[in-house]
Amino acid sequence: MINFLQNTLFENVKYSNENFEKHYHDTYTIGLTYKGFLKSYNLRQYFESYQYSCRVNNPGEIHGGISDKWSHVNFYPKAELLVSLYEQIFFEKRMPLFEKHIIDDRVLFAKLNIFFHSIYEKMDSIHIETNLIDALSYLILNYTTCSKPYSDMFDNKKIIRQTMNFIGDSIDGNITLDMLAKNCSLSKYHFLRVFKKELGLTPHSFIINERINRANILLQNGVSIS
Repeated sequence: MINFLQNTLFENVKYSNENFEKHYHDTYTIGLTYKGFLKSYNLRQYFESYQYSCRVNNPGEIHGGISDKWSHVNFYPKAELLVSLYEQIFFEKRMPLFEKHIIDDRVLFAKLNIFFHSIYEKMDSIHIETNLIDALSYLILNYTTCSKPYSDMFDNKKIIRQTMNFIGDSIDGNITLDMLAKNCSLSKYHFLRVFKKELGLTPHSFIINERINRANILLQNGVSIS
């Protein structure tokens, strides 16, 4: 893969009938629906992803869904990629955020489709990069509803930030609810309420999701499954 897309996950799926449990990514999710249907959960609401629609998730957004004969493509660009492009457009290093989860815009669909086609056809890197910039700059210019200083996810939530750091340092061990609550100097009851309110996941679900994300990174870097 060309340098600016190294370790970027791509998906090309036909006729999916899967149910996707609530989860999150530390990257953006950008995808297209070609056929079929996805009842998509995002920002504690349900949306319909239908033929020729585009889908966008910001990093850290809890999402899931139910698919029916769903043919689609996705890719998961790192935040740094969109931050860099935003900075080139507006001369300010900020992270673009997109309020619309399902976007019905045939121009955006066409631009993203051309980009995905150039990826799967393994075209020259200059061709791929040109198509990527064309699609993402259109997305940023037309659908950025706000932006924030580029920093780690959840940085404005002290309790969540402390928990992220603790989980990151202890991810290979046996993490208990007592340990997480004590790390924030909270009761288990209060900690659970704050965590679930802010993230929409239980600590257990979050830890499993984080382990899966880290396993994906290791696999992308050539580490064997065993």
